[in-house]
Amino acid sequence: MEHCLDITCTVDMDLELIAGSFNWREEDGILSDKAQENPDFFNWNRVKLRYCDGASFSGDGQNQAAQLQFRGERIWRAAIDDLKANGMRYANQALLSGCSAGGLAAILRCDEFRNLFPGSTKVKCLSDAGLFLDTADVSGGRTIRNLYNGVVELQSVKNNLPRICTNHLDPTSCFFPQNLISQMKTPLFIINAAYDTWQIQSSIAPTSADPSGFWHDCRLNHGKCTPAQLRFLQGFRDQMLRVVRGFSMSRQNGLFINSCFAHCQTERQDTWFADDSPVIRKKAVAIAVGDWYFDRAEVKLVDCPYPCDKSCHNLVFR
Repeated sequence: MEHCLDITCTVDMDLELIAGSFNWREEDGILSDKAQENPDFFNWNRVKLRYCDGASFSGDGQNQAAQLQFRGERIWRAAIDDLKANGMRYANQALLSGCSAGGLAAILRCDEFRNLFPGSTKVKCLSDAGLFLDTADVSGGRTIRNLYNGVVELQSVKNNLPRICTNHLDPTSCFFPQNLISQMKTPLFIINAAYDTWQIQSSIAPTSADPSGFWHDCRLNHGKCTPAQLRFLQGFRDQMLRVVRGFSMSRQNGLFINSCFAHCQTERQDTWFADDSPVIRKKAVAIAVGDWYFDRAEVKLVDCPYPCDKSCHNLVFR
């Protein structure tokens, strides 16, 4: 891990498994040190915390019978203490970002991260593909809620969730970003595909909710979805837009929701900043984030519904 030694710093949290599955290089996208690949952040100190705890750096429990210990909270604090000791406390600009489970972690830790710095430091947060929705699956079940409930209980996550949420909602609900984002004090930018492929495969149409295999082909390749399946997925997009409606009303927050079948777009060079990168209103993800972070423009970009966007880099699985 690189330490943050200079006056500007970005801290990035990523899901290593996802990174490996797409064969990304660590220096791609927002982590690149090349101006032509990463125009606004290439000369920042960049730190990557590998995700390894299973609960977005929020667990702190144990199962003695199974001899399991969950220490995501302690991993986070140890990493932050080390970074502060090596100069991060003197940063005059900081961006906490993350992809997938790291995107959720960036939301959960955003206000806490802001409090690590003096008021004069410009601190913002970026969540990429972390807007996991509390939504019903194709069978009417609650696959992702059941999954999250198991994680929250197994890893004793409750005490590490934002109090602003747990003082009126149950811990599992407070593990869903939709119940947090409008209450956050720190500026937040949300990047999400309206048809997030992880959520389609693991939350909306997992094999457990589709025993007949009706969704098998559509789950792997949107080009094989039936009109009825596409209508269902449009309903998921509609829910996502409802979730961010109040959040987007705040001038300090930013939004980039494109109508792509994708998952994580900030750490892949082709989707972050390239000649053929996905765009909304001719603006690529990297430019949108830079405009928002440096207050060059208010950024609230929402794509038209599929299949109108021809700039998408859609993911197809085998």
